[in-house]
Amino acid sequence: MTRYVALLRGIGPSDPRMRNENLRAVCTELGFTNVATVISSGNIVFDAEAGESAEIEVQLEQAWPERLGFESTTILRTKSDLERLIDLRPFGEREHGKDTYLLATFAKRPLTIEFDLPHRPGDEAFEVVAATDRELFTVSDTTAAKTPDVMSWLEKQFGKEISSRTWLTVHRILKKMG
Repeated sequence: MTRYVALLRGIGPSDPRMRNENLRAVCTELGFTNVATVISSGNIVFDAEAGESAEIEVQLEQAWPERLGFESTTILRTKSDLERLIDLRPFGEREHGKDTYLLATFAKRPLTIEFDLPHRPGDEAFEVVAATDRELFTVSDTTAAKTPDVMSWLEKQFGKEISSRTWLTVHRILKKMG
């Protein structure tokens, strides 16, 4: 068995279809075990037979509209994937706080990055500080006069098959994975 996290894009806890208990129920119906959720933004931890992550992603993406009536890009990572990201220390000594927002963006497919790192797009109040082949790490200055729109920029650059989490949430997910 492999321990996975499914990162769902666009989950709104105010939508009753997207509540954690419904997400967990679908995963259980699909035969996954030790199913748990982390906060209310589409982070589902579970065990499944070791296999092709892409196949599990497809299985989940087909289940959301069939069983719950919504679509969501679903991105899988294993526990060891998240451990490697934490070990990379992509944010260095920076800490997530009220002035500095640390964001990890997960991609469904390998990323093509056409800029050098670190990268500050124009006069934006955020910077891409690190990347892997399937993740980007951004730091936003929340004290800037103009609120940075990191999510919009990321989507324009890399498409909609991405999903972002705060660095604190990534740590919470890994803790829940055991």
